[in-house]
Amino acid sequence: MRVFRVVIAVCVCVLLASFAVPAQKKGRTAKSPAKSQKPVVSAIDTEALKLLITEERERPLLVNFWATWCDPCRDEFPDLVKIDKEYRPHSLDFVTISLDDFSEINTEVPKFLGSMKATMPAYLLNVSDPEPAIILVDPKWGGSLPATFLYNSKGEVVYKHLGRVDPNELRAAIDKLVKKTDE
Repeated sequence: MRVFRVVIAVCVCVLLASFAVPAQKKGRTAKSPAKSQKPVVSAIDTEALKLLITEERERPLLVNFWATWCDPCRDEFPDLVKIDKEYRPHSLDFVTISLDDFSEINTEVPKFLGSMKATMPAYLLNVSDPEPAIILVDPKWGGSLPATFLYNSKGEVVYKHLGRVDPNELRAAIDKLVKKTDE
């Protein structure tokens, strides 16, 4: 009889413990800080790129071509994030297009964008041959990175810069375009 009571007591303890463990795990999960979400990077091909840069729009469009392996691209990115935060809420659309290998679409590219706290729409060029896309953007470009293009609301290039952009020069070009748009 004594053994029976001990077995019952042990069974009750095991049963109660099995209910308590999930509750404790739930409590810890609920109290832990929310993980920041990785930025979403979408694939873009030459046709979608053509639509993006040539369509008429209400606001000017800033497009920056870059790659995670490009040191000048990485160096200028904090300035681009500041420009995006400064202008996007009121007067400018801004997208980035990575020329990284397509296999990096869910790994290194969003990881880098997250580390930069970038919130602008991000794309990764998904083409077997980037030359037609490069020629589409600018036949004189050649594909060197970084490359920054500012389009007016009609889809016309009004400013371009190859290499690390000077943030003050870019702001001046945006301000000039925004003032023309506001008039």
